Amino acid sequence: MRMSIIVGLAAGSILAVTALSASAEDNGPAALAKALAEASVPLEQGLSAAAREGTPISGKFEIEDGALQLSVYTMQGGQFAEVIVDHKSGVIKKTEKITEGDDLKAAKKQSRAMAKAKVPLDQAVAGAVAANSGYRAVGVTPRLKGGVPVADVTLMKGAKVKKATAKLD
Repeated sequence: MRMSIIVGLAAGSILAVTALSASAEDNGPAALAKALAEASVPLEQGLSAAAREGTPISGKFEIEDGALQLSVYTMQGGQFAEVIVDHKSGVIKKTEKITEGDDLKAAKKQSRAMAKAKVPLDQAVAGAVAANSGYRAVGVTPRLKGGVPVADVTLMKGAKVKKATAKLD
């Protein structure tokens, strides 16, 4: 009896690890590149649309629950929100306050960088895209580099991923 329980637990653990590995692969660059084919809204436009809810402090295309989504973090009056922009129309689908956890930590860090920025994220992303012909921006995160605000822009051409840094001052 004990042996069958141990064997069952071991088999269950192996299946769980296999499922997690498959899930991680499903959300890799190839999966995102495939999903991006249905997105007619560029990241820059999503950032501009989200500005109605506050100052954009980061944004990215991601696969959430098996579907493509365009997520933008915003700040307004010391409050943070995640704005989901429809990747086909550019219309805001929903806005959720960010009040705790890793999302709040990330938003606070991003807001410190954007507080020193003179260039909005949509313009920084547009510049990175213009400088990298054939690539599409899929994410942008600001940070302070030696006290100077910069934006890390993730670009894709098919499943090929490239990083660019744009000045925000």
